[in-house]
Amino acid sequence: MPAVNFYVRWPDGKEEKCYSPSTIIYDYFKPGDAMPLSEFIHRAEQALTLASERVANRYGYYCSSAADQIKQLKRRITEFEDQGREVVVMSMSEINH
Repeated sequence: MPAVNFYVRWPDGKEEKCYSPSTIIYDYFKPGDAMPLSEFIHRAEQALTLASERVANRYGYYCSSAADQIKQLKRRITEFEDQGREVVVMSMSEINH
């Protein structure tokens, strides 16, 4: 099952590499997407939860990396007081294990 690294730029200009265990992430984000923090975390949580479920359907267990990624993104968002600020999806690339 191919996984995907997706790179985001936070409102403070810092870029971060994120991980999805499934290509389902392509249904939620495209390179160049810019959205408010609240929309980003909503989409990310939906996509990564579904990605983890795909792993469970295929291998019999949920993906802890997807859950960890959700927690990391939620923690990062708390650093920004202005919830109207945007996150930009910079790029996405598949990883074949």
